[in-house]
Amino acid sequence: MNKTYVTTAIPYVNGVPHVGHAMDYCLADVYARYRRLAGDEVRFQAGVDEHGNKIYQKAEELGIPVETYVDGNTEKFKEFIAKLGASYTDFIRTTDEVHERRCQEIWRRLSDHIYKAKYEGWYCSGCERFVTQKECDDNGGICPDHQKPYEKLEEENYYLRISDFKDKIRVAIESDEMLILPEFRKKEMLKLLEESPDVSVSRSTEHLTWGVPVPGDNSQVMYVWIDALSNYITILGYPDEDISEWWPAAAQFVGKDILRFHAIIWPAMLMGLGLPLPKVMLSHGFILADGQKMSKSIGNVVDPIEVLERHGLDAFRYYFLRHADTFVDSDFTWEKFENAYNNELANDLGNLVQRLATLAKKNEIKLESEPEFKFDDEYVRLMDKFEFSKAFDYVWERVQDLNKRIDEEKPWSLAKNGEMKKLEKCLRGLIVDLLNVNYMLSPFIPDTTEKIFEVFADPITPPETPLFPKD
Repeated sequence: MNKTYVTTAIPYVNGVPHVGHAMDYCLADVYARYRRLAGDEVRFQAGVDEHGNKIYQKAEELGIPVETYVDGNTEKFKEFIAKLGASYTDFIRTTDEVHERRCQEIWRRLSDHIYKAKYEGWYCSGCERFVTQKECDDNGGICPDHQKPYEKLEEENYYLRISDFKDKIRVAIESDEMLILPEFRKKEMLKLLEESPDVSVSRSTEHLTWGVPVPGDNSQVMYVWIDALSNYITILGYPDEDISEWWPAAAQFVGKDILRFHAIIWPAMLMGLGLPLPKVMLSHGFILADGQKMSKSIGNVVDPIEVLERHGLDAFRYYFLRHADTFVDSDFTWEKFENAYNNELANDLGNLVQRLATLAKKNEIKLESEPEFKFDDEYVRLMDKFEFSKAFDYVWERVQDLNKRIDEEKPWSLAKNGEMKKLEKCLRGLIVDLLNVNYMLSPFIPDTTEKIFEVFADPITPPETPLFPKD
C-alpha cells in the first residue's frame, strides 16, 4: 500500500475563514479522497498559524488575552473545515508545545545558514516580509495584495541565507524535482528566485513577544517562516521521529499569493535540513466576485458560510471544484451559482437518479451482482495531473451522456410493450454506468454520491425527496 501525504497552507487566525481557505481544503480533500480510492493510505494535514504581530495586535484591540483570542478563532476554523467535508487526519496549532519545541530544534539544525544582522528596509505587515527597494518602487510604495503602504523599518534580526541554496532550488524547479503547478507559475518562481534576498526569520522582543523563542537568544522570537512552514514536518514528528514513511509530501496546496514562500523559503529550509522537497507544489488562483477581486472596502466579499447554507455542502463543492478552474482566477456570482445548482446538479444528476431509480423499482429491476467500480483512463490522467476541474467536467459529460441514453433507449416504452428482457438489460446497463460515474464523482461531492449508492442498493429505493430540491 502506497502512503500519500497531502498538506494545506495554515491560515492566520486573525480573521474569519474566506473562500480562498475553502479552495485549499476542497482541492486537497479531492486529492486525498482520490488517492484513498486508488488504494493509498493517506495522511491529510490541516492547521492554523497562531503566532505573529497581526494576531497579537488584534487581541490587544479587542482587549482580551491573546491565548483566548487564538483559542476562539481556531475553533471557528476547525468548524469551517468540518463544514467543507475535508477529510483531514492531522490538525496542528503552531502554539502546540510539541511544535514549538520541534521548531527550536529545526532552528538549531539550520544554524549554519542563519546569521544576525541589522537591516533597514521596506516591510509589509500584511505579508509579514521585507521587500527590496526595487519591489517597493515597482509597486509604487504600496503592497498590491494588501493595499497598504510599505513601512520603513530598522531592526537587528536573524536571517536565513537563501543564497546558500539558490542554485539547488533553481535546478529542483527546472527539473520538476519539485513540480510547480500550473506551469506558468514555475516560470514566475524562477524569476523571483533570481532576485530573492536572504529572509528575516526573527523579530526583536521589543516589537513582538508572541512567538517561539529563538534558541540561545532571549531577545528574539521566531517570525513566520521557520515557525509556520515547519508545521508540515513537525506534525509528522520531525525531528524527533523518522518521517521518511510520509515525507516528501505527494502534494502541497497553497494559494498563489503565498506560493513564493513555499517555492523558495521552504525548499531552502528543507535543503538545509537534508530533507527531500515535496513532489508537487500546487497553487490555485483567487475567487473573484463578479469579475473583481474581493475587498472589504468595495463590499463584495463572498461569505463562504452563506454559500454553504444556501444549498448545502455538495452544491458548494460542485461550484467551486467544477466552475472554478483549479489553477487560475475564477469568478463567482450568485446567478452563476444558482444556475449551476438548478440546471446542472438538480436537472442533470438529481433527475437522472430519480428517473432511473423510479423505473427500476416500478419494474422490479435489481442488479444481479455488486458492480466492480473502476476509473476511466482519461479520468486517471486528469486527476494525476491535478487537473481537477477538467476531471470534474469529464465525469459530468458522462452524467449528461446517461441522460441522453435514457431518452434514446426509452425504457418506459420497453415496459409498455412488455419487452421485459430488453428492459432489464437497458436499466441494468444504465444503473451500472451511473454507479461507476458516481464512483468517480465521489472525491468531489462525497455526501451526494453516498446517498446515490444507498438509492441503488438492494432493494432499489428512489429518494423520497429530490437530491437537490429547487427553491
